[in-house]
Amino acid sequence: MTLAAYVEGYYSHDFNEPANKTKPPFLSSFSKSNQPAVNLAFIKASYATSGIRANFALAAGTYMNANYSAEPGILGHLYEGSIALRLSDENELWLEAGVFPSHIGFESATGKNNWTLTRSMGAENTPYFESGARINFTSADDKWFLSGLVLNGWQRIKPVDGNTLPAFGTQITYRPSPEITLNSSTFAGSDKPDSRRQMRYFHNFYGIFKLNEVLAATVGFDIGVEQKSKHSDSLNMWFNPTVILRYVQTPRTAVAVRAEYYNDKQDVIIISAAPHGFRAWGFSANFDYNITKNLLWRLEARTLRSNDDIFAGKNSTSKDSASFFTTSIIAHF
Repeated sequence: MTLAAYVEGYYSHDFNEPANKTKPPFLSSFSKSNQPAVNLAFIKASYATSGIRANFALAAGTYMNANYSAEPGILGHLYEGSIALRLSDENELWLEAGVFPSHIGFESATGKNNWTLTRSMGAENTPYFESGARINFTSADDKWFLSGLVLNGWQRIKPVDGNTLPAFGTQITYRPSPEITLNSSTFAGSDKPDSRRQMRYFHNFYGIFKLNEVLAATVGFDIGVEQKSKHSDSLNMWFNPTVILRYVQTPRTAVAVRAEYYNDKQDVIIISAAPHGFRAWGFSANFDYNITKNLLWRLEARTLRSNDDIFAGKNSTSKDSASFFTTSIIAHF
């Protein structure tokens, strides 16, 4: 049995100074503006043998408030809770059930594992966590990871009321060398009751490339479609490319820059009420300093820009851009 603790405090200044001191709803991490807050704090217990793995973690913070708002009672604080059984003595073949991190994307809710302080628009608008069951296989040479999933929905612990259809997912990760990681993840299901079911099909691809001893790049592209109505042959589509470059100057310091674009003209994922739906560019620059092996300080400047007035400003005004200056400190044990 091992125990871990994690806490990430932050202060984020929104130069638009919205009256509610809250980021736009499509940004669910570091969601408070112009006031100090805790993004994520959790305590985690893990147990592992050659044939059994189990994880249980309870959490609090503004990340939990934003992403678990649909979960009742204690489920709103269940960051992770799963058990996995090994199905083969000869192979790394596991069956896992419970609540576990999402199989989609290259970013997680745990900030210290990400290259940038804040999450990309793609990560914020795909599942951070999932519940259900999955079967995982890792090849003997550790180059291939394969997973098939049966899920309770799109970032759900408790399924949507009235939805009896499970969702399904796949993940294929290939690491031909220590310098290259390629990943393909899919999702198929509905996030609505059976009475107005709209099927959603989504694909996430990313590659992580170590270019040399100090420079690395992540390139991601998401695309999804959803039925316009139940039984409809017409589909609404959204897509999202993201590029991040990271330069590790010393063992203690690192710099990262990010460029991203999110296009959701039919407001499937991000509800904007803009004339042309949600379309936004994003750019950020990030600096990390490892104070100790258990303490990380981060600093980030970020700007988002759209052709429409979709960002809240003072006195309920709207603007076509938003800029944030965020700092955080992470303690992990």
